[in-house]
Amino acid sequence: MNLDELMVSAIRSLSIDMVENANTGHLGMPLGSAPMTYELYKNHLNVNPKNPEWFNRDRLVYSAGHGTPLVYSMLHLFGYDLSIQDLKEFRSLGSKTPGHPEYNVTPGVDASTGPLGVGVATAVGLAISEAHLAKKYNKKDLPLINHYTYVIAGDGCLMEGVANEAFSLAGSLGLSKLILLYDSNDVCSDGMVTDSTIDDVEEKFTALGWNYLKVSDGNNLKEINDAISRAKTSNKPTIIESKNIIGFGSTKQGTNKIHSDSVGEIEAKHMKDSYKWMINEPFALPEEIKEYRREYLKLSQEKEDEWNKILCKYKELYPKEYSELFEIDKKIDKFNIEEMGRFESPIATRGASGKSLNFIFDKLGILMGGSADLGSSNKTILANSSFIRKDDFSGNNINFGVREFAMGAIINGITLHGGLRGYCATFLVFLDYMKASIRMAALMKINPIFVFTHDSIIVGPDGPTHQPVEQLLSLRATPDVDVIRPADPNETMYSWEYALKNDKPTVLVLGRQDVEILSGTSIENLKKGAYVIDDTDNYMGTIIATGSEVHLSIKAKELLEKDGIKVRVVNMPSWELFDKMEKEYRDHVLDRTKPVLSVEASSEIGWCKYSDSQVYNNEYGDSGNGQKLYEERGFTPENVAEKFKKLLSDM
Repeated sequence: MNLDELMVSAIRSLSIDMVENANTGHLGMPLGSAPMTYELYKNHLNVNPKNPEWFNRDRLVYSAGHGTPLVYSMLHLFGYDLSIQDLKEFRSLGSKTPGHPEYNVTPGVDASTGPLGVGVATAVGLAISEAHLAKKYNKKDLPLINHYTYVIAGDGCLMEGVANEAFSLAGSLGLSKLILLYDSNDVCSDGMVTDSTIDDVEEKFTALGWNYLKVSDGNNLKEINDAISRAKTSNKPTIIESKNIIGFGSTKQGTNKIHSDSVGEIEAKHMKDSYKWMINEPFALPEEIKEYRREYLKLSQEKEDEWNKILCKYKELYPKEYSELFEIDKKIDKFNIEEMGRFESPIATRGASGKSLNFIFDKLGILMGGSADLGSSNKTILANSSFIRKDDFSGNNINFGVREFAMGAIINGITLHGGLRGYCATFLVFLDYMKASIRMAALMKINPIFVFTHDSIIVGPDGPTHQPVEQLLSLRATPDVDVIRPADPNETMYSWEYALKNDKPTVLVLGRQDVEILSGTSIENLKKGAYVIDDTDNYMGTIIATGSEVHLSIKAKELLEKDGIKVRVVNMPSWELFDKMEKEYRDHVLDRTKPVLSVEASSEIGWCKYSDSQVYNNEYGDSGNGQKLYEERGFTPENVAEKFKKLLSDM
């Protein structure tokens, strides 16, 4: 058995050992895709396992994330910080080898995946970053940014809508350094692919502007190598359809019966025998493989060392550009958005957001993103930059088209790459199309910025299909996401500074209608999540509100005072930030020894944590005048005042 055959057999054997030892996992895809993935690592993937964060490394996204036995076998065999003991802890609580690939958990994993298709869209974001940064920073004879983005995907990934959204955009942009290795095994979890899908893959991808290549025998390393080499010379993104056999070597190969789960001692031995694997002890490897790993690591380090020479020369000749790319965190730390000046007159929070976004970009240049075909409405177009186009990636604006889910995953990829911060926008009601992307950002602990405008039923004439009701609740229920609904233009400005400096995803929820300027807004108050914005002595209770409802709550306070009822008004732009504050502060702001009424034009679910009674909207809206609908649903100073009086009397 030569070294190539030995390595492929080792990948398959380790995959079997992991699944058998854990008594859980997906075997089929790793066994079929082992040769394809090995050939990629051996002859094409430009990485340094001893420095998994090397800036100019090739990125590899396992969109078919269930194939983690393959992922972890490759990472161990090629020298990443993943030991045999880690492989033995596959799918165990707290291990470095979870059931699906997790960024920031396993060294060498460039993106979290699992929900099929989302990895494809994330990879498109990585490829966009590479193309943009290369255009902006590369100099003649100094190719500082020069790497590929690879994706390993299966039949299920190609079925998902998010992947097809991303395929379409990638083809339109001509992302030539994006290469997708398609594990085409004709089988999905419930049966044959043809039970649900009869796409002609070649015609489909050709129509989408991709280069299509086919590997007829997924066990033929030369055929795989030739295909990847050809893909790297294309001026289009490339899909390589590799005809693999799911569960190769099993008595159940080629069927959905080998998609997942352990197979038992007898079947495992049969499979290893079919690979001519002569080592009986699980997780054991021959010395030849260990020697190959040492040589691979040496060559990988030499690749990074050569790039570091380019980097040093670049820093010497182009210190400004070097600082822009590699020292941006220092500039972000010093950034003060008040340099743009406070807003002095009414403007919609979406409008204030647009001005803040542009000020940040003009100062720092780090932002890249756009909107799902709503840029002029979301106010998310960067005025002093162009839109990226095929063969011209110099701009920072992206025309995502009407592709909300892919848009969210793409800005995750842009953010993951480094050197840029991804942002995107759409109407709040369309959160449902892209929620999974926000969840993935939170899981990866990365910090893209998500902008949602048209934040309540006050949207009006477009009707209930465009009027959000439950969306805010959905966002707030998502762990590790900071949701901010600012009350006025200046608080919106401060929200952008917070988002820029945040280490997790930030969601900005903004209105279309103009709102007055409030006194008391500041970056310090915003960071508290909630604060008293209109105080009074000897108060009898508190009205707490968010966004535009803060303004009508202040007017309700004035009405109550005419009746001799003194209340405080609390502005609560962010539940998440408020919940982080010390208990003493929280008890001061929300004095629960006295009545607390909350006011928000959204679902009331969750508000009982902060208030005794709620003014809310739990019903779909209607088409017509937005302000009238808003008032009919109870969002008037008079109704808020009456609700507080009732609460006061009831308590």
